Amino acid sequence: MSLSEGLPQNLSTALLATFAEPANNASLRGILRGLEKESLRVTPQGTLAQTEHPRALGSALTHPHITTDYSEALLEFITEPFADVEHLLAQLDDIHRFTYQQLASNRERLWPASMPCILGSDNEIPVARYGSSNSGRMKTVYRVGLGHRYGRAMQTIAGIHYNFSLPDDFWRALQNQSGDQQTLQDFKTARYFGLIRNFRRNFWLLIYLFGASPAVCSCFVNNRAHKLQPFPAAPQTMYLPYATSLRMGDLGYQSDAQKSLVVDYNNLDDYLKTLCGAITQSHPAYEQIGVKDGAGAYQQLNSSLLQIENEFYSSIRPKRTTERGETALQALRLRGVEYVEVRCVDLNPYEPLGITIEQMEVMDAFLLYCLLSDSPEKDEREFYQGQENQKRIVNSGRAPALELLRGDHSVSMRSWAQEILQGSNACAELLDQAKGGNGYRQAIALQFAKLENAELTPSARVLRDMTSANQSFYAHTLALAEQHRVFFETHPLSAEKYAEFAQMSAQSLQTQTELETQQQVNFDQYLENYYRQYHGCSCGA
Repeated sequence: MSLSEGLPQNLSTALLATFAEPANNASLRGILRGLEKESLRVTPQGTLAQTEHPRALGSALTHPHITTDYSEALLEFITEPFADVEHLLAQLDDIHRFTYQQLASNRERLWPASMPCILGSDNEIPVARYGSSNSGRMKTVYRVGLGHRYGRAMQTIAGIHYNFSLPDDFWRALQNQSGDQQTLQDFKTARYFGLIRNFRRNFWLLIYLFGASPAVCSCFVNNRAHKLQPFPAAPQTMYLPYATSLRMGDLGYQSDAQKSLVVDYNNLDDYLKTLCGAITQSHPAYEQIGVKDGAGAYQQLNSSLLQIENEFYSSIRPKRTTERGETALQALRLRGVEYVEVRCVDLNPYEPLGITIEQMEVMDAFLLYCLLSDSPEKDEREFYQGQENQKRIVNSGRAPALELLRGDHSVSMRSWAQEILQGSNACAELLDQAKGGNGYRQAIALQFAKLENAELTPSARVLRDMTSANQSFYAHTLALAEQHRVFFETHPLSAEKYAEFAQMSAQSLQTQTELETQQQVNFDQYLENYYRQYHGCSCGA
């Protein structure tokens, strides 16, 4: 396909031509990508691990690559940013190998699906602990608060986050072509928000293509309202016949309280104002929980709609690297957007690393398409249409005649998806030109095939495999977990690499100890100082 053939009307052929020029095209080699991959630690029987975060993995508070997320059992692996996808996956692979070598003593393994293993009561789901430093206590109290607000079962859901940024050479070329006169950082921030608006219009397609959580253990929905059905081959499993990613639906981090929160992505100032307001204004339902219990122990960080900005579970976030003690919104206000974090991708349960090069190539092309396309400002109607489209894709994404809301009309999901993939394919051509070969276009071609045949999607494969093996979601996923454990156990790290990771773990424990012995203010004062950043910033809260 040529750069202009079959393109969506909102994708500028002039911009495509600009970045097809060799000098500008070379800037695409500087795209940086990073991964944050979550996985539950489970026992050989497929139940949630009750053990503490292994000391041999270092400090969950200060280790650069290995931490925990919501639950003590929910490991999170963080890579450095890489310009080379192969090097990125190689580092993620090393982190996995080191971790499995530490888990071998008690035969724990990593749960490869986004939806969790067999769970007990909330009391049997341990909240992540980060030590006695003020920053560590704050992270723990935040998670205690999430447990009170949403239930601890939510803290066992896993995903993979994709961080994406473009180099300054790219932004200069785009700014020159656009005739824009802002500072480079202001231009970057504005265009990243344009990317985010288009992403939120289109990300339902990623859920269709990569969603891999169409079923859950029945224990996950005990005492919860839901519309799931018993799986015919295993009644202890609940599912929907055409579901794609139950993680991204009402069973995930969604809440009735947040449904009233319409976050403005039209510009940085309005984005800051919306979230600062949600963090600083008390919410009646959370006032009833109380910030502290009768004994003075913290139950949550505050009684606002959001304790911190991360509690708003968005499919994508604008990000800026923070300094210690700095809020994410303060970092954005002071220094603008540095990269975006894509948060809507399920773990691929069939892959030991949870993600493939193909998926990352698709996301690169998709994000570039969102950036280079016209991105008008969004209003409240479009915000709620996006929520409805997400719900339809989550619950019925593989339904043959599915329609989505688009402006004043309902449109065929597949025809709209074709349009998005055609635009992504044009961007894949630019990326292939920069890298060499045709890997990006091949990756997009595989996604066109998923539109023609929904049985090629991961969610369909999961249900098909469960049916053919007459297995529950639990049994199917536990078998995959064992396969992955054997894979990593039989491919240990080299002695040199192992020593590097062991040193990182030891250093992280030392750093945590130093934080805990050096802190000066009490925890109440620490929180007051932290939250003063929201009240004091110019975001209007």
